[in-house]
Amino acid sequence: MSHPSNDSWSLTQFQVPEQEGQTRFHDFDLDPSLMRGIAEAGFQYCTPIQAQVLEHTLAGADAIGRAQTGTGKTAAFLVTLINDLLRNPITVERFAGEPRALIIAPTRELVMQIEKDAHQLGKYTGLSVMSVVGGMNFNRQQDQLQNTQVDILVATPGRLLDFANRRDLWLDRIEVLVIDEADRMLDMGFIPDVKRIVRLMPSSQFRQTLLFSATFNEDVMNLAGRWTVEPQIVEIEPDQVTTDRVNQKVYITETDKKFTLLYNLITRENLDKVMVFANRRDITRKLFERLQKKGIKAAMISGDVPQTQRSRTLEAFRSGKVQVLIATDVAGRGIHIDGVSHVVNYNLPEDPEDYVHRIGRTGRAGADGTSISFACEDDAFLLPQLEKAIGMKLDCVYPPEELLVEKAPHKPHDSANQPG
Repeated sequence: MSHPSNDSWSLTQFQVPEQEGQTRFHDFDLDPSLMRGIAEAGFQYCTPIQAQVLEHTLAGADAIGRAQTGTGKTAAFLVTLINDLLRNPITVERFAGEPRALIIAPTRELVMQIEKDAHQLGKYTGLSVMSVVGGMNFNRQQDQLQNTQVDILVATPGRLLDFANRRDLWLDRIEVLVIDEADRMLDMGFIPDVKRIVRLMPSSQFRQTLLFSATFNEDVMNLAGRWTVEPQIVEIEPDQVTTDRVNQKVYITETDKKFTLLYNLITRENLDKVMVFANRRDITRKLFERLQKKGIKAAMISGDVPQTQRSRTLEAFRSGKVQVLIATDVAGRGIHIDGVSHVVNYNLPEDPEDYVHRIGRTGRAGADGTSISFACEDDAFLLPQLEKAIGMKLDCVYPPEELLVEKAPHKPHDSANQPG
């Protein structure tokens, strides 16, 4: 595929001064068309994981990275594989349905986010990117695979196997394999599928493999040992995610005061981009209905909401049509939306890892964010293990009295949207 014109652009238009202790993307010998995408994305200095991973992976090494969402790992692996594909152009005849690089991720949201980032970084490279995920139009994805040369494929494991088994997709030409959120894949039972997928590829010494995980447990390390060759291990400590740019506090409250507290927080402080996390689907639905009834532009995503609807909801939240997005942990993973000012933990998460993921939805891209957790008689016992996991004491206070006072809805609600 021919490159979009890069004639009018040169690296001199992307000046980034050298800074003590900082690594620039200029410090790596990257293809100019990729550098143009990096410049347009507004990236100047590498995050710690990008600096450490790229040093090894651009030289062709396999890598295992331990990093949370929000540390910049997606750009680390995308820069690696885009640069590799550009520096090693294919000289033999290629066919449709034969991708050169494959990225496997556990959730549809994460796949679609990675695809979006790949389009952005690869905008001027001429490389084609596509995704295949369950819950979206099967025939449209099949047509695309059968009729286009795909360079970078991003996929959830189940749908990828469907297409491979139907011979719409061939993985024997894969040059770079990325496995993202390996620990979440284990939790969700996807590893047997991933093993089948890996068996369809060139063996590990004939491809580059990058594996990322928020935790390095024994299972993850066993898989990494099986799929990589002499990998470089890069670990970024999670405390950077939770403490750097997010102001965290805990409101001690009673269970039956939590909704009033949430509603007053949103309305009195005029919050316009809030994510609220609850532990169960039924709680997200109830919160959604109650907030809507009170005239708040709310939406919800949970595991049982169809993918096309989830995508529409996320777009509405991103564009500001939706003010409050209520989510469960599975649905909330991998949502990258800039400008989320507040994350509210309506329930404390039972797994401290989820706390880190939740509050990583705010304080992104250099902005400051606020996380407010409600601790009541049902879940306050979870606080000590949560503090231990993030390595800091949380500020536990009683909410201001005015946030606990019930008041009338601030806007009459359209009767057509009343729960029937």
